[in-house]
Amino acid sequence: MATAKVSPKYQIVIPLEVRRALDIRPGQQIQVIPFDGRIELVLLRPMREARGLLRGIDTHIDRESDRP
Repeated sequence: MATAKVSPKYQIVIPLEVRRALDIRPGQQIQVIPFDGRIELVLLRPMREARGLLRGIDTHIDRESDRP
């Protein structure tokens, strides 16, 4: 497990192994969320990266017989 230390300016450095595993680049935005006594970091990715993410998903919905 990787650890990071908070600097006097309240900054942290994301460990190299984590940056490589998640392909984090300089300038990339990260959302910081306080949750249940911990801090969660969520990478914000451009919407264009999600293109095709749901390709092949079954969009069929069984309707009730009285619905058109």
